[in-house]
Amino acid sequence: MNKIFVQVRQIFIVLMALATFSCSNAQNPETTPAEPTVPTTFALSKGADVGWLPQMEATGYEFYDTDGTKKDCLQLLKDRGINTIRLRVWVNPSNDKASGHCSPAETVVMAVRAQKLGMRIMIDFHYSDTWADPGKQTKPAAWANHSFTELLNDVYNHTYEVLNSLKAAGVTPEWVQVGNEIPDGMLWPEGKSANFGQLAQLLNKGYDATKAINSAIKVIVHLDEGNNNAKFRWFFDNAKANNVKYDVIGLSYYPYWLKSDYKATIADLANNLNDMVSRYGKEVMVVEVGGDYALAQNTKDMLTAVINAVKNVPNNKGLGVIYWEPEGEKSWSGYQLNAWQSNGKPSPALDAFKE
Repeated sequence: MNKIFVQVRQIFIVLMALATFSCSNAQNPETTPAEPTVPTTFALSKGADVGWLPQMEATGYEFYDTDGTKKDCLQLLKDRGINTIRLRVWVNPSNDKASGHCSPAETVVMAVRAQKLGMRIMIDFHYSDTWADPGKQTKPAAWANHSFTELLNDVYNHTYEVLNSLKAAGVTPEWVQVGNEIPDGMLWPEGKSANFGQLAQLLNKGYDATKAINSAIKVIVHLDEGNNNAKFRWFFDNAKANNVKYDVIGLSYYPYWLKSDYKATIADLANNLNDMVSRYGKEVMVVEVGGDYALAQNTKDMLTAVINAVKNVPNNKGLGVIYWEPEGEKSWSGYQLNAWQSNGKPSPALDAFKE
């Protein structure tokens, strides 16, 4: 490459000295100066967590475009501006329709499918056999009687093995979450945040396993209530004091669960995003967001406001916004914060991702 550059530079100097540049030379790639480098445009991640999708399809649920045409759900999401798919992974899940599946093997299949559509991939490790969130962080049954030292190995091995399986299938995720909504820690009781030193070790094992697969993968640490700056400062001050290794601060934002309209808290979310970047020097990402499916316009407006808040984080440190289970239509899932209609068509709320 250097040799080519030198040759091109020499040709350019000669041409300038002669003050001639014939039309025939301009058409010749051998004598045309190299194009200037164009800065890469920052691409905001606009995503959907679709852990329910394989089960929905297996039970016969069908997805339709606005014109009534039956289509693949992922294609419908892509058509609405979604460019990222987030997938949760559980250790040894049950076969329950709504609270099972998402095994490592199933996660690989979904990741390959999404990547074939050109989607970016995020893997969300719950380190449980089922849902992990602020109210429950239950150890996988197979790890239940393990010592803390064994749990450290469990986290490393599980993380590495899942990511290595993805790599073998041709998928290297762009982001990996080590834990899901963990303000009070994970793998209770050993990993509770009351014992932050042990939580830090568990998180670092997930980080190390991820980087052993590919050092370019960005590791996310994720809390709920993205508008709650005091909660985030408390947690990430402790993370810093205990030398937790991570790249991105992940936030959930659900005005519905805060029992208020988004207008009451959107400024707090924006301020928290900016504060996390300035205080800790990390990137930020809203990895879960959702609104009431019955209030499509309000949900669309909320999404637009959240996307703008992330876009406005200085220096492109705001990485993206991911809707949690938009395809999980109410009659199938019972979930109020989906973004789908009862006729199998996407909610107009998702059009916020096009803008």
